[in-house]
Amino acid sequence: MGKLKTGKGKRVVWNILQDFPRGFRGAVDWELTTSGDAFKDAATGMEMIFVKGGCYQMGDTVGGGHSDEKPVHEVCVSDFYMGKYEVTQRQWQNIMGGNPSHFSSCGDNCPVEEVSWNDAHDFIEKLNSRTGKRYRLPTEAEWEYAARSGGKSEKYSGGNDVDAVAWYGSNSGSRTHPVGQKQPNGLGLHDMSGNVWEWCQDWYGSSYYNQSPRDNPGGPSSGSFRVVRGGCWSYFAAAARASVRSWRGAVYRVDFLGFRLALPPGQ
Repeated sequence: MGKLKTGKGKRVVWNILQDFPRGFRGAVDWELTTSGDAFKDAATGMEMIFVKGGCYQMGDTVGGGHSDEKPVHEVCVSDFYMGKYEVTQRQWQNIMGGNPSHFSSCGDNCPVEEVSWNDAHDFIEKLNSRTGKRYRLPTEAEWEYAARSGGKSEKYSGGNDVDAVAWYGSNSGSRTHPVGQKQPNGLGLHDMSGNVWEWCQDWYGSSYYNQSPRDNPGGPSSGSFRVVRGGCWSYFAAAARASVRSWRGAVYRVDFLGFRLALPPGQ
């Protein structure tokens, strides 16, 4: 129906018959989606959205997935904050002093890319030193929970229409785009499908879902590759599915790979 700006001390009253004076025939399903509290980091301008923790069915819940997306299994994550957008070129430069991006001409508000997992951790270390906070990469379980609007069974981050929510191979014009141009998901997060792949904290394990703990899984204890999620501007639509898992070496740099940050609550 629409969007409302809510806050503490506010309540929403909906006069349904005013909008639908003829009433309804048969059963009607209603869904209310809310975005969490948010704040903007003073050092970088990054917007962080609060994600209320919960339990969900992690993995390929819609069908058509790869073997490493199975079995579907219950996972519970604690509260956390997630970056509203992928880390941008401007935000990277504010902390690191340079811009490694291949698509630097795209502009300051485009996602930083050509950054490895190790580079992302260098950025985080400097950012935390400057701010006194504990920013980090999201775990794979947190990433999927947030991408799926709090664990809903969504094909892409925000719904089943890939063109509405993602820049990918068929609509990107072979380049990245400024963050936030596509529709957000139910938590208010943008570009978790498409634009650039995003580093996660975890080591990648193709059979990890067979042994994953239920509560706050952090991936295998060791490995050769780190998890990347979300698809990108140069890949086909199927790679932008919210449950797709991929991987790269921690030193790997390429123009379709960036990241967004997570943060524990109470920071």
